[in-house]
Amino acid sequence: MATRVFWNNTDPDDPLARALQPPFDESLEERAVRIRQQEEAARVSKEIDEEIAVARKAYERRKRAIKILLLGQAESGKSTTLKNFQLQFSPQHFGKERAAWKTIIQLNLIRCIKRLLEALQEEWESSLQTTTASSIAKGKGVAGRTPTTPGVRFSTSPLNDHHRRIRMRLSALLPIEDELMRKLLPDNVSGGRDVCVRAGSGWKGVLAALSSNSSTLDVPRNPQPPPLVSAMKGASRPGTGNSQFKDKDNPSAVLAACRDDIVTLWEDTVVQAVLKKQNVRLQDMPGFFLNDAGRVAAINYEPTDDDIVRARVRTLGVEEHHFTMENGALPGTEWYIYDVGGSRSVRQHWIPYFDDVQAIIFLAPLAFNLTLEEDAKVNRLEDSISLWREVCQNPLLSKTTLILFLNKMDILQATLAAGIRVAKYVPSYGDQPNDVQHVTKCANVSRTLSAAAAHRFV
Repeated sequence: MATRVFWNNTDPDDPLARALQPPFDESLEERAVRIRQQEEAARVSKEIDEEIAVARKAYERRKRAIKILLLGQAESGKSTTLKNFQLQFSPQHFGKERAAWKTIIQLNLIRCIKRLLEALQEEWESSLQTTTASSIAKGKGVAGRTPTTPGVRFSTSPLNDHHRRIRMRLSALLPIEDELMRKLLPDNVSGGRDVCVRAGSGWKGVLAALSSNSSTLDVPRNPQPPPLVSAMKGASRPGTGNSQFKDKDNPSAVLAACRDDIVTLWEDTVVQAVLKKQNVRLQDMPGFFLNDAGRVAAINYEPTDDDIVRARVRTLGVEEHHFTMENGALPGTEWYIYDVGGSRSVRQHWIPYFDDVQAIIFLAPLAFNLTLEEDAKVNRLEDSISLWREVCQNPLLSKTTLILFLNKMDILQATLAAGIRVAKYVPSYGDQPNDVQHVTKCANVSRTLSAAAAHRFV
């Protein structure tokens, strides 16, 4: 029979004491269980208190941190500005992300190659003709290419079988792009011509691990092409001489195998003439690396700082970047920079961040002859001016420092040098001189948009 321990209530008038005291008939076993439960509850309570203390310190530290919001339409240069900022003031943090950017740069290159192959296919399809008896008699078509039998389809394109073979071999890169994009965006959200990632998905960690695994593969000094490329070049059958490329999803390996074809096709004068004829300027694509294909497609490629700054990736959602200032005027200061989407469908998400930042950097690209990707009827420059006006007139930002960056000056200078008139694309520009000074003056409308001009910097 269990031994009972009886307790005397020393203060019968205290209701709290009566509620907390153990039962009068508590046994030794029950007492041991109760004590263990009390000790466990005390341990959990202590952990909660410690977590609250840590959260309070983090909150106080975050309150002291500098918080900046990057605003601007899509492709305005927000991510590039952020990377330049990190490179200048937090180079160690910038360097830790180098492995992740390697895969993004390779994807950028593959996207450019894909667009190049599409342009060549469009050229072949548009140049197809069908022979007739009259065309044979008149000798129409490219010299030596017109068939002598009526009803036969032939091409008048300057592209030949050599270009066609290279195009077929480079098609081996397309599955690589699809596989990498599935890893970045499992829900298969289309990003158009951009490489897209979802904010908060840990995409940099995924790509860093992928790049690390790729770099540890046993790749020979002179890599052989993957199976599809080998078959087209007349090499051994797939699976017989390419064991070193068992991982077909390794972008470094496949790019290295296709490097010579990429460089040859891009530098071909006939291909350049076709692109000019179709008015396709791959140089204007975000994340353009075809001029560096020989270096980027090398098996031992490591991104330079300039490569990372030029790399293009579109973030879906709001991305928070947290780092500590390593040098400059405020070393040791913590910074939070919010990179928000700029497309029209996500601009309503800007407002919740307005009341918790010390400064807003607004980027306005000066490419006046371009339109929005989501609405081809809206001019980019006019859209930027309209957005800047809304930001300046928002009452939530009356005490916030606003900084206007007139971005992509090099594109503006090249466009004006080509003789393109601003008024053709921006009717409100009127008959002002077609030069850099007047265009930038037109874009700088900050002083006329808000009474709080002291907080506006251009």
